[in-house]
Amino acid sequence: MAAFMPLVRGAIYAAIGFVIGAGISLGITNMTGEDAQEPLIVLGYVFAVIGWLMGVGMWKAWGRNWFGKSTDLNPSGGWERYLRFNIDHKVIGIQYITSLVVVFLLAGILAMLMRAELADSGQNVFTKTTYNTTMSLHGIMMVAVAVATVMGGFSNFVLPLMIGAEDVAFPRINALSFWVIPPVVVLLLLSPLFGGFDTGWTAYPPLSTQTPVGGLLFELAFLTFGISSILGGMNFIATIITQRAPGMTWGRLPIFVWSVLAASIISLTATQWVAYGLLMIIFERIFNMVFFSPPGGNALLYQHVFWFYSHPAVYIMILPAFGAELEIISHFSRKPLFAYRWVVRAFALIVALSFVVWAHHLFTSGMGESLHGPFMILTELISIPTGIVFLSALGTLWRSKLRLKVPLLFALGVVFNFTIGGLTGIFLADVATDIALQDTYFVVAHFHYTIMGGEIFAIFAAGYYWFPKITGRMYNETLGRIHFGLMFILYNITFLAMFIPGTVGMNRRVAEYPPEFESMNLIVSIAAFGLGLSFLPWIYNMLNSWIRGKKAPDNPWDATTLEWQTTSPPPLENFDEFPVVTGDPYGYGDETVTHARFGKPAHSAPAEGD
Repeated sequence: MAAFMPLVRGAIYAAIGFVIGAGISLGITNMTGEDAQEPLIVLGYVFAVIGWLMGVGMWKAWGRNWFGKSTDLNPSGGWERYLRFNIDHKVIGIQYITSLVVVFLLAGILAMLMRAELADSGQNVFTKTTYNTTMSLHGIMMVAVAVATVMGGFSNFVLPLMIGAEDVAFPRINALSFWVIPPVVVLLLLSPLFGGFDTGWTAYPPLSTQTPVGGLLFELAFLTFGISSILGGMNFIATIITQRAPGMTWGRLPIFVWSVLAASIISLTATQWVAYGLLMIIFERIFNMVFFSPPGGNALLYQHVFWFYSHPAVYIMILPAFGAELEIISHFSRKPLFAYRWVVRAFALIVALSFVVWAHHLFTSGMGESLHGPFMILTELISIPTGIVFLSALGTLWRSKLRLKVPLLFALGVVFNFTIGGLTGIFLADVATDIALQDTYFVVAHFHYTIMGGEIFAIFAAGYYWFPKITGRMYNETLGRIHFGLMFILYNITFLAMFIPGTVGMNRRVAEYPPEFESMNLIVSIAAFGLGLSFLPWIYNMLNSWIRGKKAPDNPWDATTLEWQTTSPPPLENFDEFPVVTGDPYGYGDETVTHARFGKPAHSAPAEGD
């Protein structure tokens, strides 16, 4: 029971904080005569989050230091260390991964409920409000999984290992960025009890300013999640710049590290825009300010602010997925990564272009038609650096001796699926076809091929690849292959079939639709139920292997990057001896290459010339 005390203490302190914040809010609204309900929730939530953080251990590990008192920074311990504020990047990575797996499974259950409703054209399972709330919750939960599982989970665990660091640059901020996630999940799960929200994950005003209290809970959750993303991006940038081992020059960085750096730049800069937009919506609700809602406001302004973040956010999700995919393909092909430097340049170009393509989401919004052409061209230009990433994957695979293990199967799935997502995206970048296809199931299929087909498949590839390093155990290869086969086939049936009703005009985000679309939707629903069941072998494999799987060797894949040169799982400070990098991380085929030696370095700063 003592292991759960930080969580219990956090919940108690959160309740006390909420009461304090609510009391302050009631005092203010009594003086001003304004409606008290939503200001009470907002200020109560702010104090509740502070109380939660202090209760789970932030006070002991950090807060006491603000007043000149000693702190308890001990990151060691058994399984109980995962239930408190812990500054070890490996613990934080596992906290992210396990928490987001739960969110992923909940979002999947919501998707299956939606497909139960859509199996026939009538409305039998949900009311319109409950269907829209279910659809909106599924959307924001899956976005959270796609944004944070690789960036917050796998990046936290393996990136410091890959660059030879003892930890991230700001360990306490790293822990803070995770522990604001549980309040996000709580708010989202509470939102249906307070009227729900039917805005989708985009929260477009004026609808988002007029929803029940459930909509306010969603907006607060989205804003909090954005703060976590900003902190995480800042931390990874500082870590990669300042914490590299001696000899780890920019030209020796593993490609996964480059992808995380690129995504972190977007995360740090672009996420602030959606935070501002959500803050303005909340201010409209609680202070009666006018930014986006009539009279006086401009809803189109919010769409520009929102998509200035949310299109770059696609690359926060997919760039680390590309990095993990290329990392796995190189190691299982036993070949150096093809066009390594061009891939790095492509990542940089994707970052730059991601900020100037947002308005292709607004072709049908009423924005000036003179902007259509430039944004169409810019959107299509971003396919060039993306294509370089695919050429790198294909060039690495070419004439190689593949080790067809489960991580490589999922990485190849990323290549196949994202090809379809990328090609269908060209249709939506073109003004004429976008006007015809906008808000149809073609968009749903395209988006899922981009995010689930790319990002989620990459999450499974990374999960199987780094599972031995994280747990010290080997997974069951046969169960992993069954999982991949079922998931790949049923996923493609589900979402390829969605293109057909989409091209003839079936709208998305509807619970009731014309009967002529019923047969195709029934096929999609049956395949979707099968897709949901395909995750059962994975759940059993992961849990059983973690508990009683075969002990993993330190380097089961014979890989050359630094995370495989330490024990599985790694010690507290990652390496028993400090690494000094001396070679290419992808030096396959060159017997003279030794990637690292170990010993006490003369200094711990990056090599000169970096």
